[in-house]
Amino acid sequence: MQDISLIQEDPSIAGIITREAERQENEIELIASENYTSLAVRTALGSILTNKYSEGYPAKRYYGGNAIIDEAEVLAIERAKELFSAEHVNVQALSGSPANAAVYMAFLEPGDKVLGLRLDHGGHLSHGHSVNFSGRLYNFVQYGINPETGVIDMEEVRKIALAEKPKMIVAGFSAYSREIDWAGFKAIADEVGAFTFADIAHIAGLIAGKQIANPVPIFDVVSTTTHKTLRGPRGAIIMCKEKFAKQVDRAVFPGMQGGPHDNVTAAKAVAFGEALKPEFQEYSRQIISNAQALSKALISKGYGVVSGGTDNHLLVLDLSVLNIGGKEAEQVLETVGISVSRSTIPNDPKPPLNPSGIRLGTPAVTTRGMKELEMEKIANFIDRALKGKDDVKVLNEIKTEVKCLCQEFPLSL
Repeated sequence: MQDISLIQEDPSIAGIITREAERQENEIELIASENYTSLAVRTALGSILTNKYSEGYPAKRYYGGNAIIDEAEVLAIERAKELFSAEHVNVQALSGSPANAAVYMAFLEPGDKVLGLRLDHGGHLSHGHSVNFSGRLYNFVQYGINPETGVIDMEEVRKIALAEKPKMIVAGFSAYSREIDWAGFKAIADEVGAFTFADIAHIAGLIAGKQIANPVPIFDVVSTTTHKTLRGPRGAIIMCKEKFAKQVDRAVFPGMQGGPHDNVTAAKAVAFGEALKPEFQEYSRQIISNAQALSKALISKGYGVVSGGTDNHLLVLDLSVLNIGGKEAEQVLETVGISVSRSTIPNDPKPPLNPSGIRLGTPAVTTRGMKELEMEKIANFIDRALKGKDDVKVLNEIKTEVKCLCQEFPLSL
């Protein structure tokens, strides 16, 4: 519910927020990197803590009046440590890519060699793509997935690492549906003398919920966003071994940014507190169960799923069987009230702006309370919409059904 002052002071923005709330309430969110925060998180995010400027770290600020702010940041740090079994946590990173930039700054010099997962095989822009700062500032070499299995080929990773001798190995993804062999990456890195960096932005909530293995105790440094499966505010944190604490903190401030967003830090603390509750483990389990049910239902309808299934919250649907591009599929599904994101498939013959697949994720629908039965219904919506993409009557029927399903699982917006 909006504050009456916003409606009075800026009815244009108030109206936009209202319409977006209605969209979120009445449509199905399958974008793997999106979720619905709690009212408690949003309350902290919209609090008066946004008024404060706090360059530096607790008890070491460059501005006065930060004693209470220090308490909020320390609480966020302590909760994150407990949640991920971390030795040191920096909670000031503003977002995922800036957090990754700070990690590289802390451990590397420009031009150093880094090994990361190819973007079209499920990696992230900040893992070395040529158009991104990471690919422009550092010498990235890349590994991929096995074309037959759709799974990261650890022997290939080892061969590349032995040949290239990178200073850092990055393990993490934005569109990969299988568990990562953290111990395997660590062993390879130790063999070649490389730092280990895990980007767990997508699966942090599943790790916090104890459904997926945790790399934090064994890797040198780990970054994650605080939204997605973690269900917190837009932001990020960096976790590392205590011996790397000073260089990580220096890279974040003053290396990459100035004052932290104290309201966001407080909202992170709230989200970490929610994730420490026992019910968050059941939520995380249900996310994976829902993703597996959605994958199975779509496979049964003749679709290809990269790697043949999923171990986490997402799956990449190969649309080649329909001869439809990811961009068109994204647009068709949006017309019926289902949000997805286009995605490349491994060795995709189509260009990135119109790739051969779409990425689907279940964090948001799981937050609404949907379970396996609803995943079967959603798979049916997707199948009917894509196959009937040129039939306005069919699309309107599906849109009505989507809205009805959403009304069975209302949001607290």
